[in-house]
Order: sequence, then structure tokens, then C-alpha cells
Amino acid sequence: MTLPKYIRNFSIIAHIDHGKSTLADRLMERTGTVNEREMKQQLLDDMDLERQRGITIKARAVTMHYKYDGHDYELNLIDTPGHVDFQYEVSRSLACCEGAVLLVDAFQGVEAQTVANAYAAIEHELTVVPVMNKVDLVHARPDEVREEMQQTLGIEGDEVLGCSAKTGVGCEEVLAAVIERVPAPAGDPKATLQAMVFDAHYDEFRGAITYVRIMNGTVKKGQKIKFLQQGTTHDVVELGHFAPLRKAADQLTAGQVGYLICNIKSLGHVHVGDTISIVGENPAEVLPGYEEPKRMVFCGLYPSDGQDFKQLRDALDKLAINDPSFEFTPETSDALGFGFRCGFLGLLHMEIIQQRLEQEADIDLVQTAPNVTYEVVTKSGETHEIHTPKDVPDGGDIEEFRQPIVRASFVVPTEYIGSVMKLCTDRRGIYVRTEYLSPTRAMVVYDVALAEIIYDMHDKLKTATRGYGTMDYELLGYETGQLVRMDILVKSERIDALSIVCDKRDSDSRGRAIIKKLKEEIPRHMFEVALQAAIGTRIIARQTISAMRKNVTAKCYGGDISRKRKLWEKQKAGKKRMKSIGSVDIPQKAFLAVLETGEEEGKKK
Repeated sequence: MTLPKYIRNFSIIAHIDHGKSTLADRLMERTGTVNEREMKQQLLDDMDLERQRGITIKARAVTMHYKYDGHDYELNLIDTPGHVDFQYEVSRSLACCEGAVLLVDAFQGVEAQTVANAYAAIEHELTVVPVMNKVDLVHARPDEVREEMQQTLGIEGDEVLGCSAKTGVGCEEVLAAVIERVPAPAGDPKATLQAMVFDAHYDEFRGAITYVRIMNGTVKKGQKIKFLQQGTTHDVVELGHFAPLRKAADQLTAGQVGYLICNIKSLGHVHVGDTISIVGENPAEVLPGYEEPKRMVFCGLYPSDGQDFKQLRDALDKLAINDPSFEFTPETSDALGFGFRCGFLGLLHMEIIQQRLEQEADIDLVQTAPNVTYEVVTKSGETHEIHTPKDVPDGGDIEEFRQPIVRASFVVPTEYIGSVMKLCTDRRGIYVRTEYLSPTRAMVVYDVALAEIIYDMHDKLKTATRGYGTMDYELLGYETGQLVRMDILVKSERIDALSIVCDKRDSDSRGRAIIKKLKEEIPRHMFEVALQAAIGTRIIARQTISAMRKNVTAKCYGGDISRKRKLWEKQKAGKKRMKSIGSVDIPQKAFLAVLETGEEEGKKK
């Protein structure tokens, strides 16, 4: 049994692409956790999507053993994602640690997510071990980066360790600093069992596998345990550590991180943030758990042929236990049939979920344009949360229409400050402040509507700053805006899946742009199709897709004109009948056209 004083629990936090997963690889090599034969790059990023995209999506835990100063230490490392959409994964990991290795790129320096993650670690009262990665790069600028870390995060330059996660230089110093600086977990192995569930995933052969951090007490194989929040009891069939694959053990004691398998077949029985304790009258106190994640982006997911509805529900159920920050509710659409309204933390999160559904469950999906959550106060004084534009009440019933506002921080080279300010001003951002991190880099802060941020702000920022700019944002709350619901009518019928919420000042130009784009995407039919954009009863834009024409008079050579007129009248009568009973086919590309163009064209005044 490892005594708590010889255990260290820490996570690696950093901006995306600063080398967290590569450093985790080197630490596993240096501690002998994996041998050279088993080693591959980014070993902990074992999901297909993570390897394809080169990013960490899920937090992963691994237990390492390292001999230092004559003692055998157990180091529990939790590797975390760096993208702003997966901030919830990071916060869950930090709650299980006593320390955090803050990794900063020796060339790119302090980035937007570096600042956000460092403050998150400080809020959780963790000991921060600052490490500068990629010091072996020819264009590394260690002195300037140290100065940036001191200026922004208040970290003294002499506390910063230098390492190269790629070559392994300086990794022993990082391990030594973790042992020396990070405090041992405060827990009593003899106290009543108290464990925090910080993650879970579903294995089709073993059921739900629960990731736990033991705060107090000891859990043994065969013991009966109770999930306090769910109120369910289970027998521990297997427990152990991640090394990095599951490695069974007889017991887990206070301070340790590991997994429990309890033959839980129902996915709803494991709740991330729950407390595990003993069965009986005197269980341990319930741990505070985690704040509920705020889903800010919603979109509809529908099976492309309505037959796969049950299959899609099962796939979403499985994803929901692996990713508690994602939620879904059934909904129906006149245009698309039965499907689900899904909530995500951000646009990348939405993209990842969609790809996982298509790859892991082999379901062909139709996705509607994403939108953020709005609040509407009606004339009767009721407040409603709006997750889909079709739920917006008529304009006459709305007293106040509120939208989510975020505080966005942009870390950019000083020569691009003007470009970023123009980008934010075009999106009606309100300037807050500019902070200089060093003579060459600055952080510009704006308050912007979340709807303006999520769609294409990241891409536009990269273009405006030639790839050097980074951004991070946090939700401030809801503010009243000049918002309206814009409906798209195809052949005088409102298509609910194409409705959007937009700023009143952009509505005319945006409506024209959407209708123009839809005209390109919707194929011609045998009858005329009218496309209209409307706000309430006011039509603000219209285009007509002309009917396919057949030259019925092609065989008439000369002769009396009345013969041709007779044929034209006959054709006209047939088209009229078709118009009254024909239905319009709308392709998937048309649903996404609402998102792509309206944003772009709407900005061009």
C-alpha cells in the first residue's frame, strides 16, 4: 500500500498545441511506465478523432512510479485538452489534483488559453509548476517568454523550468519539481470511504467504467459501495490503475486515482461529480462535485433517412455518459422528420460529436445550422430560454429579447492590434482594455455577443493575424439586443429548420444573402418555386427559381400561330396543377447555406 505522503496527483495544462500530450509521453518513458516497443506518439490520445486532428478531446489519467531520493513515489498524471470548448474537462481534472504543470511554448509564449488555465488552477488552489517547452527550437525566445509569464501570471522567472518534450531534455527536472513542489494528498486511509467520480466511459463488454479519485478511506475488490447522489449500491468487481491501460489491483487508498468496474449496465447510474461511499447508516459527506456545464450552442441532428432514429438515440445515449457536457432532447421538424435537439459547449465540440456519431455509430446525419441560447421576456412578464428559433414568440408578444455576451481575450503580436480591433468593432464588440505582455505581444479584451464569436471568429482571427492570434472567452451573462426571428419561406411555407435569430440591423442584407444562396442550392423543379425571407408578416427578400421548360412547339414547323398557342396553354394548365400539389426537395447543403452566407454577406454593408 502506497502511503499518501508518497503520492502526487497533478495535471498538465496549457494552450492547444503547446505539447501536453508529448510531455506526458516523455514522462511515461522516463518513469518506465511504458517500454519502447509499446511507445507511440501521443499515447494517451487513443481516440481515432484525437489522432486524426492532433488534439486532445478527453482528459486521460495514468499512474506512474518513480524512484526519487531513495523513495518510490506514485505519480498520478491527468492529461487535459487545450481547446476552449473542452474547458469543462480541464476543470473536472483539476478538482482531483493538488498540483498542475503549466506548460508554455518557448516560441509562442503566453497564449489566451494559458492565462485561462493558469487562473483555473489558482482558483482550485493548486500548486502551479511552470515549465517552458520546446527550448531546443532554433527560434525559441526563453528570456522574453519568462518575462511574459512574470508580467501576465505573476510567476518569478527563476521558478520556470526548461524542457523539450520532443527530445526528453529536462524531463527529470520536471518530475523532481512535481515531487518537491506539489503537496501530498490530504487523506486518511483508515477513515470512511469517500471517493470522487471525475469521469466515466462505457465498455460494451464490462459496462460503465468509473474513474475515481479516493479522497479518504480505502476501497477493496468485492466491497459493496454506494453512489450517494444516485442512491444506488453496487459490488466492486474489479478496480485498479491506468498504466496507461487498465491494470487491476486489490485496493485503492486515500490519495490514489484509478478505476472501478461494478457491472453497471445502465448508463444513467453513473453521474460525473458523484461521491462514492460505504453502504450503511454513516456514509461519508457528499463532495461538492462540479458545476453543471453551460451548453451554449444548439443544433438539430436528424438521421438522413428517418429509419435510423432508434439507432441515433442509442448512439447519443452512449456518447452522453462519456461526455456529460453534451445533452440532447427529441424534437420533430416538418421538413426533416424525427430527430434530436443537441446542446454543446462550442462549435468544435459540436463538430467532434457529429464526427464521432458518423464514425463510431455509422449513422448518416443531417445537421441544421447551429444557434446560441437566447432569453425572451414576454409582455406577461415570463422569461423563456430559447434553444431553437422556431420557439421565439411573435414580435408583438416580446417585451425584451436577450442574447449571451462573452468577454473575449485575444493574445496577438502588437502589429495586429488594429486588425483585431476592427474585427471586433465590425461585430459590435465593446472595447474593455489592452494589456501589453511584452514589447511585441499584447492582450486585447472585448465584450462581444456569443453568436458573433462562435461561427467564424476563430477563422477570421487567424486570417487577420496571419495565424499568430489566439482567443479565449468566458460567459458574462445576458444583455438586451435588437434581435428578430427571420423565417425562410419556400413556396409560401415556413421551413422551421431554416429559421434564424439575427440582429435587426443586419436582417435585410442577411435575408437577401440567404435567399440568394438558397436559390443556388435548391435544384429547379417542374414548377416555379418562390423563396422568401420574412420578419413577422413583412417580406424582406425574394427570389424565384424558374421552372424547367420543355419546348412543346419544337415539332411545329410554320403553320398557324393558334396551334402553338394551344400547346402553350395546355402546358401552362399542367404546370398550374403541378404547382398546387408538388413538393419541393431541399438538399442538406441548403440548411448549412443559412450559416455560411448570412454571416458573411450580413457584414458587408
